Parts: sequence; structure tokens; C-alpha cells
Amino acid sequence: MALLLQQRTGRILNLHLNRPEKLNALSAEMIDELSALFIQLEGDDDLGAVILTGSGDRAFCAGTDIGELTGRTETDATKISERGQQLCEQIEKFPVPVIAAVNGIAAGGGLELVLGCHLRIASTDARFSLPETTLGLIPAYGGTQRLTREIGPGRALDLLLTGKTITAEEALEFGLVNRLTSADQLLSEATSLAQEIEELSPLSIRACLKAVTQGLELSLEEGLALETELFASLFATEDAQEGITAFLEKRRPSFKGK
Repeated sequence: MALLLQQRTGRILNLHLNRPEKLNALSAEMIDELSALFIQLEGDDDLGAVILTGSGDRAFCAGTDIGELTGRTETDATKISERGQQLCEQIEKFPVPVIAAVNGIAAGGGLELVLGCHLRIASTDARFSLPETTLGLIPAYGGTQRLTREIGPGRALDLLLTGKTITAEEALEFGLVNRLTSADQLLSEATSLAQEIEELSPLSIRACLKAVTQGLELSLEEGLALETELFASLFATEDAQEGITAFLEKRRPSFKGK
């Protein structure tokens, strides 16, 4: 059985984690396949957005396959952490929007995948947790860092130190997800969001993603310089000229990604 299912409609790719019998838990093989796929997709200029979700109706992803952690050494654990961090960083720095459509459980490495995505839509029955401390471990795919940046150290530590689960409503209140919808409308809502973004200039969307994701790693002064550089570079594009002209002519712009 394929670990990843892909369905492409125009410029939008639906990508399903496909181990429903294991609540889509991340095996080492699945992580490697995801990483290779995002490398392959990075060169696709016709791609406008990726929607990442889980197969079945119970889970987005229940985390790392715990069975694969048995008997691991410190050296093994270092490689496991680095591989997971690399995947989440690939998603975070991907040049087009990656939208998490969270159906059901997003726990451990599953929540860390969600945190790597640019935008997050959850069904009202979604549940979120980082339960690694209940196993005598800590999150290792970037969860301690990204969760803190997203919801603040106080709320992050409350989740990390207790391993507790929060509801979709709490995740929305905390700013962990952008919006909620019913389970039966989840993919439709994610697709509508992707289409809304797709109507804009792909060059400006890529520039926004770069400004935000790279800017988080810079000082404010350096981030502002990056913003200026990206802003100025867009004036050499046909899309910027089209956008400005269309605004002045009171019509919808027709962006070409050039």
C-alpha cells in the first residue's frame, strides 16, 4: 500500500498520509518519502499550493511510529530527530503555501508536521497534543521551538510538560490553527483557501512566504532589509505592473507568474 496518496487538480496538490490502520503514524519510510516528494515538488513552477491531510476519518497523524523507537541508541535518536526536523523545515520553507487540513488526531510528530505548514484548517473534532513527556521523551521534530513561537512559552510549556490534549476550539483560541470547519467540509474549505490564494500573483505569494519564514531567523533590522529587497524585486515583474494597472483601471488583474 502506498504511504502517500496524491491527487492533483490544476495547480493544487492534495497529499494524504496513508497509514489509516496506524492512525497515519510516521514511519521512517514515510518521512523519507515525504522529504523526497517535497524536494521533487520544489522545482514545479506550475504548483500553486499543497494541502496535507490524513487518510481515514480518525487522524491527521498520530505521531512517530513508536514501535520503531524500541532499542534505539543515542546515535540512532540523533538521526531520527534530524530527519524529522529536516522534513518539517522543508515544509516550512517550501516556496508555495502548504495548508494542513487537520482531521482528527494530530499528536507528537503529527502536530510537528502541522506546525511546519504555513496555514492550518482543522475539523471541529480535531485534537492536538505533544505527549512525548509521557514516554520519558521530548518532541524532536521542532515542536519545542515552533510551538513556543506560535502560541507563546506559557501555553507551550503547559502542553509540553503535561502532555495533555487540547480541542480544536482551544487550538483556534491559542492561534495554533487559522480556522475551523466541520469534518465533512474540511477538504472543501482547504481547497477554497488554496484557490483564493491561487488567484493572486504566485510571485508575490512566494515573496511573502520567504519574507516571513526567513525573517523569523533574522533580527528585525535584517528582516526589514529582506522585506525591502523582495518588495523592490517584484517591480521588475509583469505581475506587479499588471496588478497596479488593473487596480487603476478598476478591473480584476490577470496574473501570469512572470
